[in-house]
Amino acid sequence: MVDLDRKHNIEDIAELAGVSRGTVSRVLNNHPSVSDHTRQKVLDVIEKLNYRPNFSARHMRTDSSNLVGFGLITDEVITTPYAVEMIRGAQEALWARGKVMLVVNAGYDADLTEASLEALLERRVEGIIYAAMYHRPVDVLPQAASVPIVLTNCFAADRSLPSVVPDEVSGGYAATKHLLEKGHRRIGFINLGDTGRGVPPPLPASNGRLEGYQKALREYGVAFDPALLHYTNQTPECNYRLSCDLMRMSDPPTAIFCGNDRTALGCYGALSDLGLRVPEQVAVVGFDNFKDIADGLWPPLTTVQLPHYEMGKWAVEYLLSGRGIQDEPVQQLIDCPLVVRESA
Repeated sequence: MVDLDRKHNIEDIAELAGVSRGTVSRVLNNHPSVSDHTRQKVLDVIEKLNYRPNFSARHMRTDSSNLVGFGLITDEVITTPYAVEMIRGAQEALWARGKVMLVVNAGYDADLTEASLEALLERRVEGIIYAAMYHRPVDVLPQAASVPIVLTNCFAADRSLPSVVPDEVSGGYAATKHLLEKGHRRIGFINLGDTGRGVPPPLPASNGRLEGYQKALREYGVAFDPALLHYTNQTPECNYRLSCDLMRMSDPPTAIFCGNDRTALGCYGALSDLGLRVPEQVAVVGFDNFKDIADGLWPPLTTVQLPHYEMGKWAVEYLLSGRGIQDEPVQQLIDCPLVVRESA
């Protein structure tokens, strides 16, 4: 009779399956030399005993933990929708290869970042995905170079490491082009500015989205009007106030492109208080596709998708492809597509 309450080991499995300890070990390590019949017999016993192999012992034997470390560098908790999507993309790509993932939230604390990297390296991870919550340059500690690494939603200033980031220009272009195709020629843009909270300003995002905005205007023969461009510190008060400022111009815009969906939320409030209907009187487009906002607003918000899932997936596939050792580190751009709803 099998005692399911006690902790079992490989010897127990071997005895019940009628095979050697080495055969059980080969099954656990997915070795091809085991016949299908024997493998299934061992797996049936493993399931019956609810056996889980000892991580530390396997780590010591194989010199690899079968883990890819995902270091999330963020000033927000890792359960934000953005982080969840990035982790999901990475994790699904890993599961497809029979691997698991460690996630570390180090914030902007340099000491904690160093400790997090050391913890991953001590576990002999196969690679590290060093991720930021928003698109920006980062400084990576030298010890990270001891394993393959890819930067996700961030990049090294000198481009010395492979990275995958959103194509901000394509996103700004898609949003503005959509409004132009709808017939709008006065398009306000509330871009992302410095938050003043002691974190790096979102320059890659704001510069790229502005470039895309201006590119679309040029293609349609619309002159860029600096008076239609404002920068928000991303507080609700500022988002609301800047939307009001645009609509109180002597020649107000008929559409507003918002630097993110939180800005669009403030914009909706301002337009409502001014007695203006979306999209009949003023069209609004956001950026991020933060679904709690985009689907929660009425009418639902047309916005640009930040490709967090795709970046996480690409980072894992890049690491597992073995392309990490190259003369010229890859600097991958992922398209930011428009998600059309009813606000424009």
